[in-house]
Amino acid sequence: MSEKLFLYPTWLRVWHAINAVFFLVLLLTGISMQYSNPNWVLVPFDIAVASHNISGVVILIAYFFYLFFFITTGNKRHYKIEFKGLMGRVITQVRYYVFGVFKKEEAPFPTSWNMKFNPLQQLTYVLVMFVLYPILIATGVALLFPELIIDNFFGIGGTLLTALLHASAGFLTSMFLIIHLYFATMGATFFANFKSIINGYHEVH
Repeated sequence: MSEKLFLYPTWLRVWHAINAVFFLVLLLTGISMQYSNPNWVLVPFDIAVASHNISGVVILIAYFFYLFFFITTGNKRHYKIEFKGLMGRVITQVRYYVFGVFKKEEAPFPTSWNMKFNPLQQLTYVLVMFVLYPILIATGVALLFPELIIDNFFGIGGTLLTALLHASAGFLTSMFLIIHLYFATMGATFFANFKSIINGYHEVH
């Protein structure tokens, strides 16, 4: 019989849902604008721009919502990285994902109340939430208000550099999303982790 742990409070599930929906809109409209072609339109350009900007503002507000609860609740404990021996733990977890999970081995760092994330997840989530997201948001705001962008940065046009940083952060975050969805299938059952983010309970197997 599996054990259920309440690891996803209401505020986190609400943020996760809002973030997921509007990030997908950002991804779809961003790709459409990046590769806009009059002969093949994924999303009409004016609609793509408006949808992208609105979704970006929603993501920004949601991020501050997330930060508020991150700071004021116990959720932040799951993001405290223990650097001593980190590389060894990450390698162990990678090996499990590459080989162990297919051999039905026990997870080296099982989910518990005190450790919601394994070392690889912890490191990745910290990089995404506190490095990539701030870059994505800051460059998005700058592109929305181009008067904030400096004209020249070491010989490179400020707008071009900002756009490149924005696109790069968006690409890396999109790759995280794909990998995140794949790893989410490695729960007690195929859909167990997807149910967890809906009802708040993680099923331990």
